[in-house]
Amino acid sequence: MDFRYQDPYPIQKDDTVYKKLTSDYVKVEKLGEREILTIDPKGLELLAEEAMADVSFMLRSSHLESLRRIIDDPEATDNDRFVAYNLLQNAAVAVEGALPSCQDTGTAIVMGKKGENVYTGVDDGEYLSKGIYNTYQKRNLRYSQVVPLTMFEEKNSGSNLPAQIDIYAKKGDYYEFLFLTKGGGSANKTFLYQKTKSLLNEKSLEEFVKERISDLGTAACPPYHLALVIGGTSAEANLAAVKKASAKYYDHLPTEGNEAGQAFRDLEWEAKVQKICQESAIGAQFGGKYLTHDVRVIRLPRHAASCPVGMGVSCSADRNIKGKITKDGIFLEQLEQDPKRFLPATPPHLEEAVEIDLNKPMPEILAELSKYPIKTRLKLNGTLIVARDIAHAKIKEIIDSGKPMPEYFKNHPIYYAGPAKTPEGMASGSFGPTTAGRMDVYVDEFQSHGGSMIMLAKGNRSKDVTNACAKYGGFYLGSIGGPAAILAKDNIVSVDVVDFPELGMEAVRKIEVKDFPAFIITDDKGNDFFANLAH
Repeated sequence: MDFRYQDPYPIQKDDTVYKKLTSDYVKVEKLGEREILTIDPKGLELLAEEAMADVSFMLRSSHLESLRRIIDDPEATDNDRFVAYNLLQNAAVAVEGALPSCQDTGTAIVMGKKGENVYTGVDDGEYLSKGIYNTYQKRNLRYSQVVPLTMFEEKNSGSNLPAQIDIYAKKGDYYEFLFLTKGGGSANKTFLYQKTKSLLNEKSLEEFVKERISDLGTAACPPYHLALVIGGTSAEANLAAVKKASAKYYDHLPTEGNEAGQAFRDLEWEAKVQKICQESAIGAQFGGKYLTHDVRVIRLPRHAASCPVGMGVSCSADRNIKGKITKDGIFLEQLEQDPKRFLPATPPHLEEAVEIDLNKPMPEILAELSKYPIKTRLKLNGTLIVARDIAHAKIKEIIDSGKPMPEYFKNHPIYYAGPAKTPEGMASGSFGPTTAGRMDVYVDEFQSHGGSMIMLAKGNRSKDVTNACAKYGGFYLGSIGGPAAILAKDNIVSVDVVDFPELGMEAVRKIEVKDFPAFIITDDKGNDFFANLAH
């Protein structure tokens, strides 16, 4: 066979609407017969700073349109509509620029494609990192990155650095970028499966997808933009394609393959996987049709002895934004500036929620919750204790040393969360729930000591948690994953650190809430909402 080079990912067009940031920092110079685009490194810093700011507070119009379609769909459940409406309200709060759309303001990720005729004269990663640093310092974002000092000792970096920066070489005289901020919830729902040729038939692939969709669960804040990538020259190539596909970066790939191995979208399988997601009945977090907004299925070439399959999501905080630098200036994708236009004139109708007074003694709160079935919608009022991964580990150390569990862990419900920085004049920064499953290993032991009797977070949990709640009379309540800004603005009255202040966003806090929305997910009788869905 004759040599033939194929662009592995032949993106056919870019219909992104860009806004111009500036004409500064760029100039065209001659080098012999070649024109060179010379970029002042300050331009890289500016672009990264603006990208990280915009993507933390704004969303794409297409994403918001998709949320509105859920509200208007007669086949959507009340819970689907409730979640979609809350997420649109959250977008309307976040766009004001004080409260980011999600409290987990994520790992900063930059993918750049640098033309051969582009010159900066520096380590581009340094200046892109400085721009990212500037945004996280200036805005009300959370520092989520921890750095290892030894194999087991870690500390928060205090800047949200390091970022992940990948720069590729390409032809041309322009520089293009994809910026993402990836929170832990959606990052943890990226899966790699090493399969074989036996998967590549209609029946086997359909069965595989049905099984794997249940693995996704709701911990990463659906509705999702789901990506499924089949094939890849390596495992890492597969997962890189998953991330970009979930960000809609590969929307304009061809829709058929060729003998040179070009990547392509399989529209037929996108429709099939979307139907599987709808029929799962997991819905937009609490049952229904809308586990996913949409699906992207990408087919790649593979080694004959290997068939990597990757699956991942972009969550309700769909934080992806493109940028570019050309001879005409520095440009950034235009995100939606008026999310309110997607809100319906009246909220979707819902049955009245049950009000729960959290300031009553714990036995009385448990007795009140015991009156209601799983899936009951609640409004919580009173005191919550906020504690997540590191705080749970610290409390386990206390118990293991023979000391009693802190009384606050027994007297109040435990909210798994970690806030973003608090804007001036507000009671709280963005403060949505974190993924419950990370705390599953502690539940049985903590409940045996009288703590964690009521837990509040997002996502599905293990059978061990259901068993512990049945054994000790506990409850797990699900909060909506995603609307962190509106929770901070409307539902959190005060925030005080009560223990481990050195842990920063992982410190134990006491918060007062009003009309905080939640659902009964796991009860004291051994019932679990998500387990029921699975059957």
